[in-house]
Formats: sequence, C-alpha cells, structure tokens
Amino acid sequence: MSVKLEKVVQTWYENLEQGKITGKKCCKCGAVEFPPVYACNSCGSMDMEWTEISGKAKMHSIVLPAALSSKPEYKELGKYAYGEVEIEEGARLNAVVRGINKKKRKELLPKLPVSCTAAIYQRDGYKTVVFDLDEE
Repeated sequence: MSVKLEKVVQTWYENLEQGKITGKKCCKCGAVEFPPVYACNSCGSMDMEWTEISGKAKMHSIVLPAALSSKPEYKELGKYAYGEVEIEEGARLNAVVRGINKKKRKELLPKLPVSCTAAIYQRDGYKTVVFDLDEE
C-alpha cells in the first residue's frame, strides 16, 4: 500500500509563524499528538487532521539543566528547566519550561503537577514552543 505523506514538520513551523500551536488529531480515536506525527500513537491510524491546541498544560516533573545539557541558544530564556508536560488535549512530552531556578524548583516539587501554558518562542531563524509557569 502506498501512503501519501504530507510535510508535517514544514506545516508545523508554518503554523507557528502564523501564531498557531498545532498538533494532529486522530480521526479514528480522537487522540491528539503533540508535537505532530504521521500516525496516532494510541491506535496506529494514519487518518490524522490538524488541530489547534489550547496551550493549557500541566507540568509533572522538573529537571534543571546540567552544565553539559544546557543549551546556549536558550540563554535568552533566563532561568528554565526541562519537564514532562501534559497538554490539556492529552499528549505528554518533554519540554522547556521558563521561569524555574533551583529555589523555584524546590518550591514546586511538592505541588506537582502545576499549571503551565504553551508559548511561541523565537529562536535563531525559526519559532518553537516553550512553556511558561502559570501564576499561582
């Protein structure tokens, strides 16, 4: 069987340029994949459609970057951490969450999961998605 594949990565970045954070929704089971992929991770269907995500999410874990894993391109972010984030639509991913230093991490750990919101971040030459902690 021949499958026609669209340029998912290109479409995702074009959507970010238009200010839209999108994923792919399975037409068979309704699961949302974020970041978008060709096939549903829940049922395996390739019948997927683009959907805009709400941006609402919960952070379930916090890992501060070590010296060797810190990315120079994120210097403009200020303090940040990596975390397992679950978007409102159900998908989970490892993401960058802004506004977290050692002290903030210590405060947040007993409160996990905590609310955060997706934001479009301009990197050198392209846009990507990061998350910001919601006000407590």
